[in-house]
This record gives sequence, structure tokens and C-alpha cells, in this order.
Amino acid sequence: MSALKRRASPVLTARSSPYHSSVTLFDTSDTNPATAVRRSKRLKVTVEPDASADDEHNAVTPPSPAKKGATRKRVIVKAEATLDTKLEESSIELPNPSRGKGKGAPPRKSKSVPQSLEVPHPAPPRWRETYDTIKEMRSRIVAPVDTMGCAQAQLKEQDPKNQRFATLVSLMLSSQTKDEVTDAAVAKLRDAVGGSLSVEAVIAAEGSAIADAICKVGFWRRKTQYIKQAAQRLRDDFESDVPKSVDELCSLPGVGPKMAFLALQVAWNLNVGIGVDVHVHRITNRLGWHKPPTKTPEETRLNLQSWLPSELHPEINPLLVGFGQMICLPVNPRCDMCELSTGLCPSARKVVRRTVKTVKTEDDLSGPKVEVVLETQKAIIPASAGDP
Repeated sequence: MSALKRRASPVLTARSSPYHSSVTLFDTSDTNPATAVRRSKRLKVTVEPDASADDEHNAVTPPSPAKKGATRKRVIVKAEATLDTKLEESSIELPNPSRGKGKGAPPRKSKSVPQSLEVPHPAPPRWRETYDTIKEMRSRIVAPVDTMGCAQAQLKEQDPKNQRFATLVSLMLSSQTKDEVTDAAVAKLRDAVGGSLSVEAVIAAEGSAIADAICKVGFWRRKTQYIKQAAQRLRDDFESDVPKSVDELCSLPGVGPKMAFLALQVAWNLNVGIGVDVHVHRITNRLGWHKPPTKTPEETRLNLQSWLPSELHPEINPLLVGFGQMICLPVNPRCDMCELSTGLCPSARKVVRRTVKTVKTEDDLSGPKVEVVLETQKAIIPASAGDP
């Protein structure tokens, strides 16, 4: 049964009565179908078997469960609205979902790394005395960063480009990884790509070979991709060499501000900022050098660069990293052997030595006593016939 088409509502026209002027009469008139806007809704109900999952958003599921053995069918309600009048068509440009993607899209620009605060952080009181005390303690301690840090990775390379690339690779592997593990992974990676860490060797190497070499570091799967992608970027955009700016370094996959500043210091001997890792972030907050305390290493870096003399920027990272590896540990710091605990460190803990009396009992290990009684028996020798 087809749906009935709804007619447009009649229009009332007012006019005065010819018999009495105070009386108003109303006449009805049909509207012109060519100008009237009349909407009619037709509901088309069809029953189709459940054939495709693409139309699930159009399906109306009946509330009552189907009877056992009955075939499940879907009732699709399609609502259509028609206009009986001719309306002006307006062209509307819809957003193209594919715009900005694909080969024609411009490369994504990395955000510039900030170098200073609008309002510089003031220098903390007695910071120089604290710094010199840490430096004195570090002169008597050999930490893992001194023998296995990122500065050691370049020593096995002869070509200057390979030296700089080895430094960058070591920094990329060092995040969330101890220096001992990073140093071993760099050595295994060098052997896996042919004995020298070069951009071309990493590009030519299989991803599985790189993954096997660095599988002991944290997030090794992701770092495998980062190293391959970074090597390709260095070949295509930087003539197979490490770039000389922080922003260019941070445009490489897997490279952050800390790695960028340290790479420039070690690879190019450029002092453009402080490399802040978890050790520098933790120790400077324990010393109370940030008011209020910083929440991220980047906040710590900007605060330190506000007041720390620039000649100390290259050395503060290995200084505090080694101090954090050996004395100011993340958990249970060795305040008992730290010279800052006498009044320079507000976070120093008072170490109470406990004396525990031990009573040593000696057990008799000789075992049970056994009394042995030996009975002696005299032998009676019979006399021979010839004896007197």
C-alpha cells in the first residue's frame, strides 16, 4: 500500500463584509504547487535477511527474542524526505579526508626547542658550595658514565662522521637503559653491521640483525625502527652526518632535547645547552634548586640555564649522572657517605645505626659420649704330659 501524499495547508485571506464594515470574512485559497514548500515523508519498510555487517547502523532490532528455530531477519527502516518545490542548489565544499596525506603532503615541521624562560629562575643560595662539594666527591669516584657513557662510543671509530654517528646511536639507545647495557649494545651493533658504525652500514643492515644486537636495551623494538629511520634521514638530508643544531637533531625519529644537547657537546664540541636526564632532574630537585619543584626534565633544563654559568653546562650532566649512579641513588640514597648531608642538602636523611647484640651458642659437635668397657679374659693353657 503506497503512502498518501499530504497536501499543503490552505491559505486564509481576510476581507471586509460588503454588508457590514465591522465584519471580517475569511476565504480559503489553495497554494500554488510550484512555489509552496511542502515536505512529505515516506517510510519504506523492507525485510531483508542478515547478509552484511556494513548495514548494522541502519538495522532496527526487535525487542522480543526470536523464537527457537526461526530465521533471524533484519527490518530496515528507510526514511526519505522529498521536496515538491524547486530550490536553489548551493555548492558546499566538503573537507577532503585524504588532503594532507600521501606523497603531496609537506614534511612535518618539528617544534623549535625553547632556550630560555621569559622570567629567569633565580640562582639558589649556596649553589656554588654545593656544586664544588659534589665535584670533590666525584673526583674520588669512578662511575659507569665515566667509562661507558656516550662519549666512549666514538673511541672505536676512525672516520669523524662515524664517530659522530656512533655518539648519536649511543644516545638513542641510552634512554631507559643503564650505561653498562648501552655500552654492550653499541659494541654488538658495531659487529653486526660490519665492524664500523656508519650511516651506510646501518641502512644496509637487516632490521633483524639490528634488533638482535640491541635487544637488551629498553624499548629495543622501537629503537630498531628509530635507528634505521634516522640513518635514512641523515643520508637524505644531512649528507650522512650528524646535524649541528638542536632543532635539526630533534627532527630525527627517537631524538629528544637531552640527546640533542649531549650530541652537540660530544660530537661537535658545541655548548648550546644542558642535557638533563633523570639523574640531573632528580638530584637538583632534591637539592632544592627549583622553586617550585620541576615536573619534567625540560623544566629543569630551562631553570638551570637561567642561572648556571654557561661554562658549566657541558660538565654538569656527567658530574651529576655519576653522582646519582654511585651516591644519590633513586631509591635509598647513600646519605651516610654524602658530604652534603651536613647541611647543604635539604633532602638528606639522618641515618641511625642500629646495634644488634648477637649471642653465639656453640654446639657440641663431638656427638654422644660412648663408654667402652673392655673385658680381659685370661687364657687357660692345659699342661702337657711331659711338664712337671
